[in-house]
Amino acid sequence: MTHIAVIGAGITGITTAYSLASRGYKVSVFDRNRYAAMETSFANGGQLSASNAEVWTRWGTIFKGLKWMMNPDAPLLVNPRPSWHKLSWMAEFMGNIPNYESHTIATARMAIEARKHLLRFADEVGFSFDLEKRGILHVYKSEGEFAHARRVNELLSKGGLERREVTAAEVQDIEPALRTKTLGGYYTESDFTGDIHLYARALSKGCEQLGVTFNYNADVSEFRHTGQGVKISWQSGAGDQQQHFDGIVVCAGVGSRAIAASLGDRVNIYPVKGYSITVNLDDADSQAAAPWVSLLDDEAKVVTSRLGKNRFRIAGTAEFNGYNLDIRDDRIKPLRKWCETFFPEVSTEHCVPWAGLRPMLPSMMPKIGPGSKPGVFYNTGHGHLGWTLSAATAEAVADFVEVDRVKNAA
Repeated sequence: MTHIAVIGAGITGITTAYSLASRGYKVSVFDRNRYAAMETSFANGGQLSASNAEVWTRWGTIFKGLKWMMNPDAPLLVNPRPSWHKLSWMAEFMGNIPNYESHTIATARMAIEARKHLLRFADEVGFSFDLEKRGILHVYKSEGEFAHARRVNELLSKGGLERREVTAAEVQDIEPALRTKTLGGYYTESDFTGDIHLYARALSKGCEQLGVTFNYNADVSEFRHTGQGVKISWQSGAGDQQQHFDGIVVCAGVGSRAIAASLGDRVNIYPVKGYSITVNLDDADSQAAAPWVSLLDDEAKVVTSRLGKNRFRIAGTAEFNGYNLDIRDDRIKPLRKWCETFFPEVSTEHCVPWAGLRPMLPSMMPKIGPGSKPGVFYNTGHGHLGWTLSAATAEAVADFVEVDRVKNAA
């Protein structure tokens, strides 16, 4: 039986392991944490959002980044301290601006494809994850942002997404809890939300039922290609260990760049920090005042999801500051303030802050498929859409592994 190592137990690693195990592969997963989904897949915005498929590779992003560089609470913040990694990434990012339209359309198609697989995985294993099929509502207060949304909608439509423009009155009808004036919005009924951490943890149990082995607390020290596969060396509570695998799929988030380099590939991922707060709805008034429909404020770069009766997740911002995971109050404060502006009757007394590093490639497209050496594959670099795209890219990389197996058997 072909034995595949999956590196990383975040949402992309877990869905990849499940896709491979479902096809009869022997799978071993490696992660440095004690449990699945403890880093970027721990507390994201919760949206499964084909409506948020627009890539960032346009001049407007560059100009906003420059304008906001000295504003610590800006939605997009770039640390001006230079590094070769950051400069090379940004140069490639600008080089991808001509691909803005085609990449946005392709991302929308991928997100739509991902929905059915993500829901199918949950149905097959049989678990819940605070799923809310109430759609996603984009809201606008700025004429400029609203006009841009109309242009983006043309691209999303080409990708197969049905998203309709709504008036300010319709925005209020869709989410009556909203307590701020808007110009209008866009509503995508087919989008939905859920708890990524609950999903990944539950799917990891489903993987175990299919025979997947999980190596947690595994500090991998070496990946060595042998010509016939990859030998992995790691340290854990059981001491130094090593094992040979027929193939490897790198799903290691922001760690994928270093792993790829050791395997002879260049995967230029940069860590883009995002923040969230989980507002604990401890009283009946807050529960009644918090929205159930998922929101996206494009101007503030804020997304929300209702996670059951007692939790309200608010996430956003993008920070280019290297591999830094510090939770800064000046980045958390705008999320609290946003909640207090849009939903003033929700108590923000008990908020749990969090920060995670999005693995972002300059093209804003994930790296899916084979590397330069036999048996090496990648499913990484999903940026701000890892939760949204993961199930589709897991199936895609499993297809690549299957094609490679058939080719080698011929």
